[in-house]
Amino acid sequence: MTQSRSLTRWLAMGLIAGVAAVSAAPASAQATLDTVKKRGKILCGVSPVAPGFSYADDKGVRRGFDVDICRAVSAAIFADPDKVEFVPLNTNVRFQAVQSGEVDILSRQNTWSFSRDASLGLDFGPVVFYDGQGLMAPAKLNVKSASELADAAICLLPGTTTLQNLEDFFRPKNIKYESVVFENSDEWRNAFFNGRCDAITTDRSDLASVRAIANDPAQYVVLPETISKEPLAPTIRQNDPNWRDILNWSVYLLIGAEEKGITQANVDEYLKSEDPEVQRMLGVNGDFGKMLGLDNKWGYNIIKSVGNYAEVFDRNLGPKTRLGLSRGPNELWTKGGLLYAPPFR
Repeated sequence: MTQSRSLTRWLAMGLIAGVAAVSAAPASAQATLDTVKKRGKILCGVSPVAPGFSYADDKGVRRGFDVDICRAVSAAIFADPDKVEFVPLNTNVRFQAVQSGEVDILSRQNTWSFSRDASLGLDFGPVVFYDGQGLMAPAKLNVKSASELADAAICLLPGTTTLQNLEDFFRPKNIKYESVVFENSDEWRNAFFNGRCDAITTDRSDLASVRAIANDPAQYVVLPETISKEPLAPTIRQNDPNWRDILNWSVYLLIGAEEKGITQANVDEYLKSEDPEVQRMLGVNGDFGKMLGLDNKWGYNIIKSVGNYAEVFDRNLGPKTRLGLSRGPNELWTKGGLLYAPPFR
């Protein structure tokens, strides 16, 4: 009887403690915005070197598509796109950096997948770039298709979905290959350029980045196959709905502004717009900023600082850049693409 009572008391105390812990977790996790404001800057995890997405210019200033996503969030919070500290992270430690709080946002060509979403304690923001895995080989090999890579040594990085995708592509075709894994992107690229591998594989956008920094890009050919779906999305810790909303709607603001024709150059003119949705987006009417814990001009500050989605894409990845990428599926839904922002109402 005494043992039974003790067991009952122990179970009850454990249940109460468990409930308290579960109740307390979201409250403590929802402090990201307060922490960022007190710190005076966002900690943003990015690729060490990925031309077009994340790189240091000749003055040491971090530039790129992924960089601009964090600069947009900074503009929303601080009315200043430069209240960001960029933290270069290799693929094998990037998610741990989010989990541990080393960074507030991971904006680093992260593929949104089921297992990552369900098992890593992370939340993914909106897809900012629709991509797919490809392969690149030296032109001198005269390889026209990935199916011609039988017995090839293929370079890849750890902590990514690339190996599983290679298996899914080659196994049904009964094509054998050798995977060669390198710990960081510098070793990976250099090994390929030095001829240690017959091919290299990663997202097609990243292949364009690698090819762009080759001494002679014409020596390398991106093969035609896209062997996977790779929706790239910024990543944050779970259990902070306010921080997730700030990230989500900062991205949607970039997309929505393009759809409305609002640019960095004309945003001041659009403050006079009679379009009710534009008025809400730019903080002329409504308290949308306050709903996020921000100033009502948060949307105006994003566009004034970084422009709309098209401007971010074009200056970092577009046809006039070294990468020379077309919009493809990253066009607005009104132009046959996949980009779609929920309504601002």
